[in-house]
Formats: sequence, C-alpha cells, structure tokens
Amino acid sequence: MKKTLLAAALLPFFNQAQVPPAEKPELYQIAEAISAKNMEADVAKLVSFGTRHTLSDQKSETRGIGAATRWVESQFKAISAQCGGCLEVTTVSGTISGEERIPNPTLVTNVIAIKWGSEDKKRIAMLTGDIDSRVTDVMDATSDAPGANDNASGVAATLEAARVLSKHDYPGTIVFAALSAEEQGLFGGKILADYAKKHGWNIDAVINNDMIGNTSGIDGIVDNHTVRVFSEGTRAVETPEEARLRRFTGGELDSPSRNLGRYIKALAHQYMPMLDVMMVYRLDRFGRGGHHRPFNEVGYPGVRLMETHENYNRQHQDVRVENGIHYGDVLAGVDFDYARKVTALDAITLASLAWAPKPPEDVDIKGAVSPDTDLRWKLGTDKQLAGYKIYWRLTTEPTWTHSRYLGKVDNFSLKGVVIDNYFFGVAAVAKDGTESPVVFPGPAGAF
Repeated sequence: MKKTLLAAALLPFFNQAQVPPAEKPELYQIAEAISAKNMEADVAKLVSFGTRHTLSDQKSETRGIGAATRWVESQFKAISAQCGGCLEVTTVSGTISGEERIPNPTLVTNVIAIKWGSEDKKRIAMLTGDIDSRVTDVMDATSDAPGANDNASGVAATLEAARVLSKHDYPGTIVFAALSAEEQGLFGGKILADYAKKHGWNIDAVINNDMIGNTSGIDGIVDNHTVRVFSEGTRAVETPEEARLRRFTGGELDSPSRNLGRYIKALAHQYMPMLDVMMVYRLDRFGRGGHHRPFNEVGYPGVRLMETHENYNRQHQDVRVENGIHYGDVLAGVDFDYARKVTALDAITLASLAWAPKPPEDVDIKGAVSPDTDLRWKLGTDKQLAGYKIYWRLTTEPTWTHSRYLGKVDNFSLKGVVIDNYFFGVAAVAKDGTESPVVFPGPAGAF
C-alpha cells in the first residue's frame, strides 16, 4: 500500500520530467542533403534565359520571363514526380497595368508547389524566391539581365529545398513559391498574399530569400558564414487600440516576424554552427524593399534572408567593364557553397515549423504590482503536441535567454519573476522536440 501511495505521489514529478528531446536528428540530415551542385545548375539555367525582366517576352521558349517561369514550373513537376506526386504544382497569376514600372497590361505569374500537411492543411510555412531580373534601367526589358544572384539564387534555394523536403511528410503544409515582378513593385508577392487570404491560409512564416549568393562585399569584406535576417517590429496591420495596449505593455520588439527571426537564429545555433545569423531589427535594408513585405502588409509573419555584405557593382547593373571594374550580376559572382548553407537553414526552418505544433493562441499575461508573473494560453489539440515551454529575457536582450518546459498545461505562474523587468513568451513543443516560434502575449505577438 505504501509503495502504491508513493508511486501516485511521484507521478506528477515523472510526467514533468518527461521532457521532449532537445534535437531532431532528421533536421541534421536535411541540412546535409542540400546540394550546391544542384543549385549551381539551376542558377545557370535561369541565367541562360538572357533576361527575366517582367516586361520581357512571355512566348519565346528560350528567352524572357515566360520561358523562365515555365522552366521553374517544369522543375517543380519533376520534383513532384520523384515523390509520387506529393506536390501540388500550380500558378497564381494576375494582370497588372497602370503602374509606374508596369504601365501596360502585363500578366504576372507566380509558380507554387504545395506539400500539403497531413493534419492541418491550412497551417503554412512558405519559402519564396524571385524569378525576375533587371539591369540599370528598370524599364529595359531587352538587354541581357543575368540576375544570377538577384535573384536566381533565391529561386534555386526554393527548388532545392523542395527536392529535399518533399522526401518527408509533415502535419503542417509547406509552400514553395517562385514569385514574379519583384523588381517592378513587389506585385507577385501581392498577388500571392491576396490569394492566401482568399483561401484562408494560416501562414505562420514567409521566408523570403533575396540574394543569398554573394560573399565578397563592396566594403572589401569577404564573409561566407554570416546571413542576415530582416524582420519588422510593430506589425503593419496593428489597430489604434492594439497600438495603445502595446505602448503600455510592450511588444515593439516581439512581432511574430521578429520572433520568427529569433526562431531561425536558434535553429542555426543548434543545427548549423558553421552559419551565423545576424538579426537585423528592420523590415528590410534601409529604404529598400523585398517580397516578404506584401505578406507583412496583410498580417502574415515574414522575414528576408540575404547575404551580409552586398556588392552593388553586381546589382541592377548593365553587364560591362569600366575602368577595370566588372559590373553585372553574372554567374561568377555567386558563391554556391555559401548559398547552399543559407538554403540548408531555410530547409530546416520549414521542416521544423511543419513538424511542430501550431503556435499557442490567446496568450495572455498578468503580474502588475506583483512579485510573480502569470501566463495563460489556449490548450492546443495538435496530435503531436507534448506540451508548452515558457521563455523570458531581459528587455535589453535581443534573443530569448531563459526557458522552462511545463508539459501539457494552459497556464503557469513564474514565482519571484517580476513582470516589469522581462519580456515573456510561450512556445508549443511536439513529442519529437520540434517547437513553434515563441508567441509574445497579446495582439502584438499573436501569430
């Protein structure tokens, strides 16, 4: 009898001790499977179309944006054939006209490949790259515009990630997207973001790869082991009421996009120690834009991954030599081993997101004029859900520094941790150890 009572008393302790594993071996395997050789072949093929300008030929089979788009579609279909039709390959298009950079009616076509989730089909992680290219004159649709790094490298990353990730199944959905008309005004992203809203997609992450192949910067620095992750702070769709709440409770540094960036950095630290992540607390480069922005503008979390040291002689330039300086975005300017590492980070992030439970919902926090901090959230129903982990950090620290796994509960009180001095969040943890991004309490951090 005494032994039975003792076992019953210790049961909560043992349940608490059954923490999911700290790593998932498949993520190491995914990172190692990414091929620089495949990516080089893809970039070379995209360069071979001469120009991929949005206003270039759409009918030729060998030159222009039309031929390039159809080739990308054929590659997604070939990848799907290799996995028994596991990808749904389709195009999402729209006609744009009356714009400064697209004055006449022009068909803008995105190519997407969807690896549907086995449980929650509308919970989506997305990887994007841009098909189109340009030279010095943004309206020049006839000159050669190789666009090797900007942004054939991003499309190659999307194709290679699809090749590797299509070999696995996931509870959540992964979308691989080759977007068009980025250089002419981010129109491909706008078209796909609207499509996602119309179809009720719950996008937890948009990872936009834009220029991931240059390692020799205009500043003279050669860096093949650092990648930048740009993320917005205050979300674009914040209401006046939400802004007032954020002013008094915090959240300027904890939008879902910002915590997606922290998530990517943590995965790199665990699975790819040869690649450092520089988080940049800005929507994009100073005064410039990328294709994650249209998704941010309708409320989806999204970030931009790109090289750390740009070479402006190789961006948006006519191919030429002047005063001994080579201008133009040509194949020789791409470091494919570096592009491979960034793509590996893309792939493990997408897989981790799709294997993990959905991010916690209705995360709330209380603790004003109290020595303790109380967190509460809605208990999820994901089959792979093991429990929840709370995170906290000092308000001046850029990434999460403290955490505690709790098990399958919907609230917890951190005793002796004063709410005024820290930022807090909650992540959902799967039985295999994968986690969702951390969710900051309230509307400022909700995914």
